[in-house]
Amino acid sequence: MAAIDLLKVSILGKESIHCGFHLIPYIAETVLNTLSSSTYVLITDTNVATFHLEALPTKPRFLYHVIAPGETSKSREGKANIEDFLLLNKCTRDTVILALGGGVIGDLVGFVAATFMRGVRFVQIPTTLLAMVDSSVGGKTAIDTPHGKNLIGAFWQPEYIFIDAAFLETLPAREFSNGMAEVVKTAAIWNEDEFSSLEAHSAEIFAAIQTPSVNNAGRAKSTRSAAQDLLLSVIVGSISVKAHIVTIDERETGLRNLVNFGHTIGHAIEAVLTPTILHGECVSVGMILEAEISRQMGILSQVGVGRLSRCLKGYNLPISLSDPRIASLPAAKLLSVDRLLDIMKIDKKNSGAEKKIVILSRIGATYEQKATIVPDPVIAKTLSEAAKVVSGTPSYHPVKMATPGSKSISNRALVLAALAKGTCRLTNLLHSDDTQVMMAALIELKGASFTWEDGGETLVVKGGEGSLSVPPKGKEIYLGNAGTAARFLTTVCTLVRAAPSSNANHTVITGNARMKQRPIGPLVTALRANGSKIEYIESQGCLPLAIAANGLKGSTIQLAASVSSQYVSSILLCAPYAAEPITLELTGGQVISQPYIDMTISMMKTFGVEVTRRFDSTGRPLDIYDIPKATYINPAEYSIESDASSATYPLAIAAITGTSCTIQNIGSSSLQGDARFAIEVLKPMGCQVIQTATETTVQGPPKGQLKAIEEVDMEVMTDAFLTATVLGAVASGKTRIIGIANQRYPNVLQRLTCATAKFGIETNELDDGLEVVGKPIPQLKRGVSVHCYDDHRVAMAFSVLGTTIPDTILEEKRCVEKTWPNWWDDLENKIGLKVEGIDLASASTNASASGTSDQDASPSVILIGMRGSGKTFIGEQAASALGWTCLDADTYFEAKHRVGVRQFVHDKGWSAFREAEIQVLEEILAQNKTRHVLSLGGGIVESPVARELLKKYAATKGPVIHIVRQINEVINYLDAETARPAYEEPIADVFRRREPWFKECSSHDNLVPGKRSYFLSLTYPDIAAALPNFEQLTEGADAVELRADLLRTSSDFDSIKPSIPTVAYVKEQVSAIRRASSLPIVFTVRTVSQGGAFPDTAEKEAFELLELALRLGVEYVDIETTLPEKMIKGLISRKGSSKIIASWHDWSGKMKWNGSLVQEKYDIAEGLGDIIKIVGKAASIQDNIDLYNFVSKANSRLDAKPIIAINMGVEGQMSRILNATFSPVSHPLLPTKAAPGQLSFKQIQEALNLLGLFPPRQFYIFGEPIAHSMSPTLHNTGFQILGLPHKYDILETPDVGQEIKAALAAPNFGGASVTIPHKLDVIPLLDKLSPSAEAIGAVNTIIPQTSSRGAIRLLGDNTDWLGIQSCITRHLAPGSIHAALIIGAGGTARAAIYALQALGAQRIYLYNRTVAKAQELAHTFSDAPVSVLQEINQWPSGELPPNVIISTVPASATTTSEGTGLLLPSSLFDYRDGPAVVVDMAYKPAETPLLVLAKGAGANWVTVPGLEVLLEQGYVQFELWTGRQCPKGIVASAVKEGYAKSL
Repeated sequence: MAAIDLLKVSILGKESIHCGFHLIPYIAETVLNTLSSSTYVLITDTNVATFHLEALPTKPRFLYHVIAPGETSKSREGKANIEDFLLLNKCTRDTVILALGGGVIGDLVGFVAATFMRGVRFVQIPTTLLAMVDSSVGGKTAIDTPHGKNLIGAFWQPEYIFIDAAFLETLPAREFSNGMAEVVKTAAIWNEDEFSSLEAHSAEIFAAIQTPSVNNAGRAKSTRSAAQDLLLSVIVGSISVKAHIVTIDERETGLRNLVNFGHTIGHAIEAVLTPTILHGECVSVGMILEAEISRQMGILSQVGVGRLSRCLKGYNLPISLSDPRIASLPAAKLLSVDRLLDIMKIDKKNSGAEKKIVILSRIGATYEQKATIVPDPVIAKTLSEAAKVVSGTPSYHPVKMATPGSKSISNRALVLAALAKGTCRLTNLLHSDDTQVMMAALIELKGASFTWEDGGETLVVKGGEGSLSVPPKGKEIYLGNAGTAARFLTTVCTLVRAAPSSNANHTVITGNARMKQRPIGPLVTALRANGSKIEYIESQGCLPLAIAANGLKGSTIQLAASVSSQYVSSILLCAPYAAEPITLELTGGQVISQPYIDMTISMMKTFGVEVTRRFDSTGRPLDIYDIPKATYINPAEYSIESDASSATYPLAIAAITGTSCTIQNIGSSSLQGDARFAIEVLKPMGCQVIQTATETTVQGPPKGQLKAIEEVDMEVMTDAFLTATVLGAVASGKTRIIGIANQRYPNVLQRLTCATAKFGIETNELDDGLEVVGKPIPQLKRGVSVHCYDDHRVAMAFSVLGTTIPDTILEEKRCVEKTWPNWWDDLENKIGLKVEGIDLASASTNASASGTSDQDASPSVILIGMRGSGKTFIGEQAASALGWTCLDADTYFEAKHRVGVRQFVHDKGWSAFREAEIQVLEEILAQNKTRHVLSLGGGIVESPVARELLKKYAATKGPVIHIVRQINEVINYLDAETARPAYEEPIADVFRRREPWFKECSSHDNLVPGKRSYFLSLTYPDIAAALPNFEQLTEGADAVELRADLLRTSSDFDSIKPSIPTVAYVKEQVSAIRRASSLPIVFTVRTVSQGGAFPDTAEKEAFELLELALRLGVEYVDIETTLPEKMIKGLISRKGSSKIIASWHDWSGKMKWNGSLVQEKYDIAEGLGDIIKIVGKAASIQDNIDLYNFVSKANSRLDAKPIIAINMGVEGQMSRILNATFSPVSHPLLPTKAAPGQLSFKQIQEALNLLGLFPPRQFYIFGEPIAHSMSPTLHNTGFQILGLPHKYDILETPDVGQEIKAALAAPNFGGASVTIPHKLDVIPLLDKLSPSAEAIGAVNTIIPQTSSRGAIRLLGDNTDWLGIQSCITRHLAPGSIHAALIIGAGGTARAAIYALQALGAQRIYLYNRTVAKAQELAHTFSDAPVSVLQEINQWPSGELPPNVIISTVPASATTTSEGTGLLLPSSLFDYRDGPAVVVDMAYKPAETPLLVLAKGAGANWVTVPGLEVLLEQGYVQFELWTGRQCPKGIVASAVKEGYAKSL
């Protein structure tokens, strides 16, 4: 055997741990020579066997046993199976068992060895890093139970542990990271030097496993690479620590507890998330949470938490439960605080009910030499997603403290030091999310190297002199929600140069959902104009960006700087490395936050580059800067100021509580504008302020005596305006804050006003600021829960308010990690205010703001629609607004199957994907019943099963909302999108096929751009009068308008005075409409001045009614823009899921559609509403033409909102005909028209036809014999009622010949019904079949569709099954069919099987006189529960008779008495225990033998004649062809009348 160089580690006095590379020959020789035995048994799993089994010995009595991989094998059953194998092979007590595999194999096989024959020798050969450094060392063996992990086991030491690091070359990267969690853990508790090495060398350690060794390289030290040496030293170092601990404390009585750092919480997380999230990943999160507990207890500094976080992230490990890999899992919703604490009760370290956690005191050392008892409230506080500051007075008054390092200065210092030449030691660096992101990005770009000194207090940066490299192809730089990092790195990435040998030529920077909404456009525009190639990957103006590696050109750069000063600083910082010296010209008006620009210039000077600002002839500074080409030179040391923005919060606490606070390292000499806060804000509010160059002290006035500031300009300290706002809320008078217009763009102002409104605080938005109306503290609302929008400023500002307003809850407490990660701890430990953790999941079940139960009030919302329609974006917005969770079904799918959707379809095909997609749908509906927004894949409606699930959910559980986007925008988006599998047909065709399914499945729609829509304006004083004719009244309408101003109770009918309906009466009217129709409601309170009947002076009453509409969930609420602005904003803040129609009416006729007034009104309405409504008055046809031109211009904008634009009067009727969105319509049955010139739906369709905008279409029925078909009556009656210009005729032919082909090819062909004998023969003439037609194997409906290129394509569909389904569900709920009988085995029987399968029938019996034909049909539907009967009434023994019977054979072929035909026995109807339905598809006679028999069977049986099925499937055809619901009542009457005459 070739020479092998080993490293040996001693454990329990024996050098039994042997470490090296390529050890398999050595292992075999050592085991066979030193552990003599009659039998050797190697146990491994199928994954490991694939790689390593062939290399092992094949000697007699060297047995192999391969088991299934994964945690599920580590069970009582798994142990018994191995023991049975050993017994079967006559193994005895001298047997040696070898465990080859990961932790599961080692734990399981070790426990077998400990108990088989009362203990046999065994050897650990771990193949994963996790097993090498953790589970294989120490003799712990165990199996899992349903109660938890490793609860049954034994201590049983192996004879040898062979650590072959070459095994790691076949280990997936994720599994390697999984093991690195244990390596980091060991260093964190024991050895700071080892930890520092791990911090600095993650890339090199990964390289060791990513480069396979050839020819057994590494076996001998002489052939070992530097990366291999590093990897082996890391492994041996980690093992040595554990071996030392085990030697001292083998049975885990104290010291050995230490290796469980991160495991107390990690195991609890793992119990919920296994097997999707790996052990090491759970422990990684557990380590951070347990380190935060140490910090909360005042033992560990934030430096330690920050270092641990960065190190774990360096090895691709999650560090929080909000990590997308965890948060996207349905099981993650089960990680409530109570659940985790409950699981933690069962922990081997606990002392009775007391939980024990390993507490770090610093990196490399623990607080005690054992686990420490930690009370539940302390653990709960860290685990909770929200926090509550217990109101009171700071107990540490007078407070003296320092805030963390400045985020602004920290980020600038990191960029400057990384780009510079030489080494710089940064002190007081902020240890936060933002700086971690910045450092990680600079490492990815190979721009600098970072090491730590002084226990992590000093960061040593070795600059790269501006040399930056493109990350590997496919690698994105993820920035989370770090806005400063995103803006700075955008320009930094333009400096990158591609290596000649690299296939990567651009850098991609991206972030989380919130980051993808934040603007970056002005910076990108400026860099593009300078020659940089930057592409938006998703939304215009936002991340992610693809930045080409072309370097920065330089020369003159013009930048719009009125949105963010960070754009300016980004270019300034990088300018010295451009190809030419840069002249930076700032454009666009007032420059925002000049002090931050000055800060950047000052710091650049410290690093050796001086920026020159130009001045005009009068000495006034210009917004033009000259930056030379240069290289930064690192100063030896650079101390970062404390953060002045953060300092405003403890100072504000002093101000609001009447106490004193001194902040060190922030004073008048600060670079930061926010350092002025104490002097310019707190002092005018009545505080005593003393500020030196380096220190600021504030003494607040007595509690409740803060004074308002008449006006304060906070342009130089915008981050602090939220702090000023909450102080203004409790000050006496109005505080005006100006200079913060830039905070409107990212919606900060809007979010702030929403949050303050919850407390009852009145705020008014100004052009460039905010006015806050102060109130006495006792008048403010208690118990408010503040959604923080992932904004650290919101959380900390409102925590200041929480010190005086009891029970204030701050959601998303972790957003403070951006700037002050230990804010909640410092509040308690340094300021002296108690902070409690709040588990929102538990809190929401106990109370709600309305005082009602959340059980039924918060069902999850489902979003459906085409891929690219914006479901995920809207879902995230909705979830953020509601404080819910958004779950993307595709993300869930990929996490579950561990492969992308595109790759899954490529590997397994669309059919397998659709089946897997249905399983995902069922799981997420079951696991996320409440408080979720569920975004589904665009093709979910392709499956009938999925459609039934969605329809059932919409009917019984919660909203299913169809998200619609203009199809051309969808096409443009999908043409560029590559993450999902490509369609196999034009996108427009996919849309047209799915559109009716989306409508079928959804309970709510958003307005469809491009499709004409209408609402019926009801003018009844009492809706009760409309109910008998409601179906007729709403013919063709997409919604119903309730004019609340026209409502009158019976006692007011005859009064000529203005009448204001009561809230109770209006509520009754809304309920009446809901009972009568499923159409959406438009709620309107039209005032007299706007053409209605509601008194103009009754603003309060109007507000109450509009607020009622929002509370009732009315879909559309019309709000007049003439109402007081405060009222309108109050309503908008409460709108929930309702859409606001912002309306304005001009009755004077003075408004001209080509004038300035209409544009002014449009702009106002656009700023307030989701839909814009402007109504004018026409005097001539020109007014309508001007209106049309105005609307065309408005709609030409990409982000245009839907607009309702009409002219009143007879002269304005043309505008009503041309209006495309939500045209108000009347009906002849209404008592009056709602407005002069209003037309009915029918009149508008007829007019559109006359204008040539709605050409007539020709429809047919194909078949023979069809002379007496009722289909022409059905469809022509529907066309006539709705005013549609179409015609439906019979085309009777014996075969599918030239006549049918000519009809299909005609340019005016609108669609066709197909009946016998052509349902199969017509298929070759069609371009595509729907999924239902394909499954059923027959076509009864032809639908012409226009492709994206304008070509007509014919889709074959089958609506027979929908007719059958509808007739059944009218009497039986889906899912309640325990058994169904189908008589016959022809084409209609196929449709019946399909319908029953969609309804979830548990059993489907099929009977046909020719049994072979029935069996053939059953085989066709192999995935349906179909059984063929030999006798028509012979059910399987013990099974119930069917509660659904469908006959698909002619009536003449059946009989109820002896004779010719199929004899129908009365026992068919033996089922008596619940509702039951019999459907006879035969049309004639009206009373078929089957129906006659059923009527005499029992009252529980409902009979459905074939004519009813014809009607139901015809209604579906009508809507598929026209896009309008068929007027069922009148159509059914006409069909039944014609049918009666034909009998």
